Amino acid sequence: MPVDHPRLPPHAYDAARQRIGAPAREAIAAARWVIDSAALLHVAPHQLRAAAQQQVEAIIGARATEQLAAIPLDELRPHLDRGTRLAALESAGVRTVADAARAEPQHLTAIPGVGYHTATQVASAARAVAEEITRATPLRIDPDREDPAQARLLAIVAAINRADSAALDLAAIQPLAQRLAHAVPSAERAASRWRMLFTGTAAKHRVLAALIDVEHALTEPASAVLRNRLGAAMPQLDPRSYPPHQVWQWFRADPAGFYAYLSTLGIAAGATDTEGSRGYFDDALARRISEVELDASLLRSSLRGYQRFGAQFMLHRERTLLGDEMGLGKTVQALAVLAHLAARGQPRSLVVCPASVQVNWLKETTRHTLLPARSLHGRDKLDELDAWLAGGGVAVTTFGTVASLGLAHTPIDALIVDEAHYVKNPDTQRSGMIRHLAMQAEHVMFLSGTPMENRVAEFKALIGYLQPDVGENLDAAATLAGARAFRRRVAPVYLRRNQEDVLAELPERIDVEEWVELTGEDEAAYRSAVMEGTFMRMRRAAWESPRSAKLERLVELADEAGEDGHKVLVFSFFRDVLEAMATALGQRVAGTITGSVPAGQRQQLVDGFAQQSGPAVLLCQIDAGGVGLNIQAASVVILAEPQWKPSSEEQAIARAHRMGQARTVQVHRLLAKDTVDEHIRAVQEHKRVLFDEFARASDMQAEAAAAGLAGLAESQAERAVLDLERARLGIGQAQDVP
Repeated sequence: MPVDHPRLPPHAYDAARQRIGAPAREAIAAARWVIDSAALLHVAPHQLRAAAQQQVEAIIGARATEQLAAIPLDELRPHLDRGTRLAALESAGVRTVADAARAEPQHLTAIPGVGYHTATQVASAARAVAEEITRATPLRIDPDREDPAQARLLAIVAAINRADSAALDLAAIQPLAQRLAHAVPSAERAASRWRMLFTGTAAKHRVLAALIDVEHALTEPASAVLRNRLGAAMPQLDPRSYPPHQVWQWFRADPAGFYAYLSTLGIAAGATDTEGSRGYFDDALARRISEVELDASLLRSSLRGYQRFGAQFMLHRERTLLGDEMGLGKTVQALAVLAHLAARGQPRSLVVCPASVQVNWLKETTRHTLLPARSLHGRDKLDELDAWLAGGGVAVTTFGTVASLGLAHTPIDALIVDEAHYVKNPDTQRSGMIRHLAMQAEHVMFLSGTPMENRVAEFKALIGYLQPDVGENLDAAATLAGARAFRRRVAPVYLRRNQEDVLAELPERIDVEEWVELTGEDEAAYRSAVMEGTFMRMRRAAWESPRSAKLERLVELADEAGEDGHKVLVFSFFRDVLEAMATALGQRVAGTITGSVPAGQRQQLVDGFAQQSGPAVLLCQIDAGGVGLNIQAASVVILAEPQWKPSSEEQAIARAHRMGQARTVQVHRLLAKDTVDEHIRAVQEHKRVLFDEFARASDMQAEAAAAGLAGLAESQAERAVLDLERARLGIGQAQDVP
């Protein structure tokens, strides 16, 4: 029975008759393009995700195969029966685990001297090892190789991003596509003048009415906009439309963003550690934390799984210490909490931090959230304070400024204290101010990558600000019972994850001790420093001469890095050492960050260093450039002299070896033989004991923990080292150490 169509005025049919043939074919082709494009847009995100997963597996598989190819066949012996002979296999070319894993048992039995039992055992063991290595192999994109398989993955992910964005238009496109899909079958006859010639009047009217509907649907203003958007989007759904140089440029600009986005796509990217990412909580507590709803509507950035868990932990426990290792994104986790609270009607947040990272907090707030960032520091601090009190947002101030803001009775929805170990001494005025602010705030988050430092008592003091009942239970018995017992006690307030727990893609870090022999001039300068009894001069005496051994090695390392296209970070405690380096390195130096450089200018130097094409060197005073800055552009770190606190060195190294680093990081420690460097390195190893015992998840015995607690004060250690060096050099006893 014919389908009724709305009656159209005669002039409309007359106009439609003029469009029979080529004009109708053109309109129908445009309509079919819209229909097909909408269908493709509907399935593209799923298809591209499947393609990305296959590409990830191929890259991981190739990397695992490389590892297997480096394992001799003989290393399978622990998995085989005693006496199994492998000589025949090796003579036939099956020399590695990769060779054995690829082979079928029946192919191995074809080798003279290889029986069925040996063949099945070897093949089975090789495949078991291959599966284990593949499971343990993470996805790592290496920008220095520009491997085609990795470039294809980057292109697929770029296409997924475009498909997800275009899919947001699907709701608007779908009604148009459905309207066209309904009208096109009836309008198709109008594409042929011959077919229309032999079509009855009633049917002809239906065809012309459908053609008019198609043309109207295509030419309406809203439809034209949608067609233009479709036209722009469709080519970008094809990964082949992204040139390799373009996708590599995107990846190098933001490796962390790539991995974070990949983690949101439901794509398995190799080795993961669920237990490590949740901080080794028991299952019940981890489940309660994971069930916390996190409102991300005011976030600009994607959170990794462990970062989402960190934000949920801070919301669930309300007063917490996030002690993640440097480089894991403590800032973005805390900002996720602030964004959640603001979205739920609690918009007034305060960040207190060292002056060196205040500008970085303002930039990160704008980068990761939609929240207004207010600087309560400098000339305009009072105007910004009024704006914050009136409209909320994230107010960022410093330990030195916060006391002058008059916040004693101001309601605060959330307080963040960054580098919280700055307030570990409860007797200071700074700590008293933070304690008072913490009492006013509903949510309190302390952030510190090194909360333990050298004494558990200091850690206990930090916990006391947050949850005093937990702090009171941290008695000596708890600390001596071992790491697991300690971590159970502090679980209600403390969460710590290490890079190896959660950043499977993080490139490896290679640490090298660069020991040098002092030159004659170096020895004279060092002996003079010991005779003076000036400990600080002893530490930098190896840099006094323009021809010093350390300076010569520094220039060599900088040149080697430059030839390989790597940027270099150099850290020293001493400004005069940095000046000597700058003189020797000349134009290689992109800038110098010291304590006298304002915080905003430090960030400008870092940005300029990152944007500089080709190799460059950034010199940093370790207390100024070693905290709070993100300098992933560098992949070579040089430490001019050892520091008393291992945490100072780790913080400095973590400026480069952190989330977002795409290259292997080389760490070179410049050390002079027969000097104070040897003593400080020995002391460093003792100081690591406590940190590794309680801040990490170590199982060392109580005796080791007790030994770690029994360190000398820094001034006492300096005196002891000076006495040792005087004795070694045959110099009389020192007077008071300056």
